[in-house]
Amino acid sequence: MYLAKLPTSTVATCSFRLDLKTSTKEIFRRADAVCFDVDSTVIREEGIDELAKFCGVGDAVTEMTRKAMGGSVTFKTALTERLSIIRCSREQVNKLITDHPPQLTAGIKELVDTLHQRNVKVFLVSGGFRCIVEHVSTQLNIPLHHVYANRLKFYFNGEFAGFDETQPTSESNGKGKVISMLKEKHGFKNVVMIGDGATDLEACPPANAFIGFGGNVVRQQVKERSLWYVTSFRELLKELEKI
Repeated sequence: MYLAKLPTSTVATCSFRLDLKTSTKEIFRRADAVCFDVDSTVIREEGIDELAKFCGVGDAVTEMTRKAMGGSVTFKTALTERLSIIRCSREQVNKLITDHPPQLTAGIKELVDTLHQRNVKVFLVSGGFRCIVEHVSTQLNIPLHHVYANRLKFYFNGEFAGFDETQPTSESNGKGKVISMLKEKHGFKNVVMIGDGATDLEACPPANAFIGFGGNVVRQQVKERSLWYVTSFRELLKELEKI
């Protein structure tokens, strides 16, 4: 059988990426904090898309979400435009959570429990909405003060009034700002960011490592740029078993 010989430069590039993947795995194994994206990572759906469907404007919003997660528009622009279409009331948000609670991705509960058992601090850092993310954090036994997400604002009568634009997670590079703050506040040496989207990828640095997740949706740009890309949380659990 004839095997084509790869150019030296190609072999060197492959070897370099393999070394970096190995390094990423090592950082994950000795992480003192792990930050998870929520939508399409910790949970199977995109919260804002589910809210849009619930409010009857699903199709218009889904395409904007795809662009935002792919990095083709700024996150704040996409968030503002989507919410201007949805204009949900407080009652609609509460009913969504009650009638259609977010569905956890397979393996995430076991992974978070294992990290907690190893005294690794776990945070949810999301461009989604705090009212939904808090529901998820309760299911995973993650303290509410470990949740960083966007806050919806409502008028006294419950009608939509916008969102809190002072939250770092409302902006591009916002997740990186949260991680920088966590490192400064807690003195973390090895912080790992795990997520499916462009806003997660751009959080490294300041995160020491990034793990791309494609278990619910594959975003090609993220897959291509991730040093370690997984499609199941069980891959991460297996890595922790090596310790």
